[in-house]
Amino acid sequence: MAAGTGSANANVKTLLFANTAWYLYNFRLSLAEALRSQGHEVVLISPADDNAQKLSAAGFRWIEFPFSRKGQNPFQELITIRNLARIYQAEKPDFVHHFTVKCVVYGSLAAKWSGVPRIINAITGLGYVFIGNNVAQKLLRPVILLLYKISLRRTQVIFQNQDDLNQFKEMHLINAGQVSIIRGSGVDVQKFMVTPLPEGCQVVVLPARMLWDKGVGEFVAAARVLIAEGVDARFVLAGDTDEHNPAAIPPATLDQWQKEGVVEWIGWQSDMPAVYASANIVCLPSYREGLPKTLIEAAACGRPLVAVDVPGCREVVIPLETGLLATVRDVPSLVDCLRSLLSDREGQHRMGANARHLVENEFSTTRIVAETLSVYSKLQGDGKTK
Repeated sequence: MAAGTGSANANVKTLLFANTAWYLYNFRLSLAEALRSQGHEVVLISPADDNAQKLSAAGFRWIEFPFSRKGQNPFQELITIRNLARIYQAEKPDFVHHFTVKCVVYGSLAAKWSGVPRIINAITGLGYVFIGNNVAQKLLRPVILLLYKISLRRTQVIFQNQDDLNQFKEMHLINAGQVSIIRGSGVDVQKFMVTPLPEGCQVVVLPARMLWDKGVGEFVAAARVLIAEGVDARFVLAGDTDEHNPAAIPPATLDQWQKEGVVEWIGWQSDMPAVYASANIVCLPSYREGLPKTLIEAAACGRPLVAVDVPGCREVVIPLETGLLATVRDVPSLVDCLRSLLSDREGQHRMGANARHLVENEFSTTRIVAETLSVYSKLQGDGKTK
């Protein structure tokens, strides 16, 4: 069945489920709009936050579904799955599409319980449990693996990078016939445009939620070293805290760093193109990513990138072409990369131009949405997910 014919999708209902309305609005609105343009009735499901009204304003029906992203009480979690299943049973969707770890697991279990015929799961990163090695993470990991194994059966699974796909194959969680790779959620290349690199005191921006596993601690430590060396640069943290994430950095810690004069914490910003326009370099020393949208946005704006050599980041940062890659959790390595790029204005311009070219060819919203719609088209032709 052709993916571009709205009449073929008349009376098709699709539910998109994520752990925040913020995620749906910032990462999947273009997909929702494309599905609607093809005739799907699109319903969005998430806990409430400030972005829920924006989803409604965009013309979508939004269903509030509160649940704890930190919840570990098995009885409460079973109640959560049952409540989600009740929504699925009431809505009777033809497709459900789940994003983020807990939504993938709980959504798939609820969908199977409810008899939803087509289930799409987007693995947008391995999540907190797989990144670190503290006691809680080690204890939870086998449980999550078992839940993944159960929930991913007879679903279509979309990965954002080859590394995550390979790891799931090695853990025998998927088979080759049920997977595809779609590199991220896409970036609007008309919104994120190239602007000239600033002159004068250089600015290095880390755009992310303020989480330890985004490498914020390493970024601050690197800033301390470079400032002590007399490097003429400002180091800026652009992003909000996330109190529901176990890796959240306390606001008091962020405030203290700012009082020390090591970094500037500007919090959440509604105008990210302006943030990138103010930067000479965009840095994300994250421990692991699915496909980091902030790096793609910065690349679209013609900014050279510094990240670490981990899955997701290495999809965007090509060493000496679009930026530099440091070793993960290694402050001296990050210092070396930042120092090198800060001292190379010509390299900044060259890598920034290459980064823009990469996004135009590989990561535009138009391309990513088209690839995602092809998954829907295939499932619609095949019938139920297998």
